[in-house]
Amino acid sequence: MRRFLHDNALGLVFGLGFLLALGGQAIAGHADFNSQQISHGAEPISMGAYLTSSSFGVDVAENWQSEYLQFLLYVLGTVWLVQRGSPESKKPEDIGTESDVDQLVGRHARPTSPAWARIGGVRTALYSNSLGLVMGGLFLLSWTAQSIAGWAAYNADQISTRQDPTTWLGYLGEADFWNRTLQNWQSELLAVGSFAVAAVYLRQRGSPESKPVGAEHADTADTG
Repeated sequence: MRRFLHDNALGLVFGLGFLLALGGQAIAGHADFNSQQISHGAEPISMGAYLTSSSFGVDVAENWQSEYLQFLLYVLGTVWLVQRGSPESKKPEDIGTESDVDQLVGRHARPTSPAWARIGGVRTALYSNSLGLVMGGLFLLSWTAQSIAGWAAYNADQISTRQDPTTWLGYLGEADFWNRTLQNWQSELLAVGSFAVAAVYLRQRGSPESKPVGAEHADTADTG
């Protein structure tokens, strides 16, 4: 058990942190929602009702979709784009999908390589792009969930103010949907871009996300 915890500490700590943050969001969001209910002369709702509400759903989904978009863009963008001096970038001479020899696929795979890296054909092609495909799929699923939950929340507000509700397709053209979406996208793009550039000049000793402390600023794809 100790070895398992040691070897999987990063995933376990972040997973636990996620659950704690999600629980904290549920508690804070429930309190805030009921505060608004009372201020509008409505009855407060239970925690269970809040957790299944469109209000909670859209708040969660809009954050998830922006995070998966961040990873999708980063995974795909770093195939062709470089930032000289950043440990988050590949070396300028390695731009592109690289050769089978470099990627250890097909007849160049090692005996210990994953089976789909060795087998060739469609399965190797799929496996070669599986990270981007999964991140893209999760982005689309969470963005769709955001749109559906946001649509329900939007229509609830419309009905409460005696205005006509809209269709789901109609909601996709509303400012409310794009305001929720773009405010998350811009923050993710800013965070990733600023980190890639800051890592050219700044260091964090011992972190694989940083270059070695004594590395030159121009050293690219070098991690500590």
